Amino acid sequence: MNDPDRAARRALATAELLAAPCAADVRADPNRPLLASLLAGQRLGEGCLPADLGLGGDRHGRLLAECFPGYDHLAASHPAPAIPEWSDLQKLLLDHRAQERASELWMADIVATACAGADHLWQDLGLAARDELTRLMWVNFPELARANSGDMKWKKFLYRQFCSREGIYVCPAPSCSECKDYAKCFGPES
Repeated sequence: MNDPDRAARRALATAELLAAPCAADVRADPNRPLLASLLAGQRLGEGCLPADLGLGGDRHGRLLAECFPGYDHLAASHPAPAIPEWSDLQKLLLDHRAQERASELWMADIVATACAGADHLWQDLGLAARDELTRLMWVNFPELARANSGDMKWKKFLYRQFCSREGIYVCPAPSCSECKDYAKCFGPES
């Protein structure tokens, strides 16, 4: 995504979404700019999320009506890839949510849905960069964000948390620093 025209189109789409009138409490929600970035990415064909972001039609409609009234872009309609661990990932996220705003519930479902994608989680979400995903995690799931003290790639981190909850240990090394695959989990994401 180093194309300057694409970056400009994304910035414009995000700005248009954020210019939509909405209630003051919604405007102050730190998830609103993150959701705008998700939708802007979706408009540009980025990410793996289905048209309803994995929320289902009613909840997706409510999100748009509350946060971006009048938004009428129809995203490409492709179903969310099914993953058997979706509800477990959603539960992990919900168990660690900040419990400060209702939009955290949307974010838990959206992130769990994006985990089915084949790219880095920020790319599967359709975000502009990894730092947006890091902000999303701190805003919505601060306990998990704190636990990722080594800056592990987010999807790997979430799956590692899920697996450890289930008593599944697939890493051969006793600690990450000793693992031969360290760079795969902690290397740069581009």
